[in-house]
Amino acid sequence: MTHAADLSGIALYAGICALVFVESGVLVAFWLPGDTVLFAAGLAAARPGSHVAWWGLALLGTLAAAAGNALGYAVGARLGRPLLERRYGGRLARAEELMERYGAAAVVVARFVPWARTFVPHLAGATRLAPGRFAAATVLGAITGVFALVALGAAAAHVPGLRHAAAGLAVTVAVLSLLGPVVAGLLRRRRRPQDASGGGTSGPHEQPLR
Repeated sequence: MTHAADLSGIALYAGICALVFVESGVLVAFWLPGDTVLFAAGLAAARPGSHVAWWGLALLGTLAAAAGNALGYAVGARLGRPLLERRYGGRLARAEELMERYGAAAVVVARFVPWARTFVPHLAGATRLAPGRFAAATVLGAITGVFALVALGAAAAHVPGLRHAAAGLAVTVAVLSLLGPVVAGLLRRRRRPQDASGGGTSGPHEQPLR
């Protein structure tokens, strides 16, 4: 029925916008596979019979990414760097390397790096990057990293053979992206007891760390 199709279309719009916004602005969502989902959404939207316009999906996703970045910037400015470092020291240090290397352009570059697109806006706020520079980089990054990905998925939907291969690849990468943090967490938990028990194997001249 048309009503059911309309509802499914609205759900897709809302789901994509929510995912992109949360991934861009909420630190605990850094593991979300946003780029893969955007490509798959463009692929689905461009198929015959779809009740979703790929360009509308791309436009709303772009706005959601910009809004998520703005939230991340505001949260980073409010919390400050010390609190962010205590909770996410390792990834924040890697985000800082990007900013030291590219400056404000790191906000654009981060849009193509899964974990970085979450942490760089927060770091930009914590280090008080000029709001105007941050806004310009955010808009450029959202257009190139969100709109372009949806458009690429839509283009792939019209290529015979590539359409089915791309759909399978998108699903596979999305599943691996979701399972990756879980597997990494399990490996870290298994490693901790070994590290703790291995403390007594140090040589007689080594001093314990304090």
